[in-house]
Amino acid sequence: MNTKLTLNIDQNVIEEAKFYAKNNSVSLSKLIENYLSSLTKKNEEKSKVSPLVESLTGVISLESKDYKKEYSDYLAKKYS
Repeated sequence: MNTKLTLNIDQNVIEEAKFYAKNNSVSLSKLIENYLSSLTKKNEEKSKVSPLVESLTGVISLESKDYKKEYSDYLAKKYS
């Protein structure tokens, strides 16, 4: 069941949020609903990370400007 909610938010924030929502093809209401939902979920539910993502954590140093080459080198070394 949807219920109307009135919020007082800075005008600049509203404009930026509308722009973001439009660029991501989502309504502002749905965007805010999803955000509030993510805030109120239990910690164990929202922090699940797949084993694949966990295994890739730290593989690439984002400080490097040539991260594609670094990742390619990593894969070549891993599978050779």
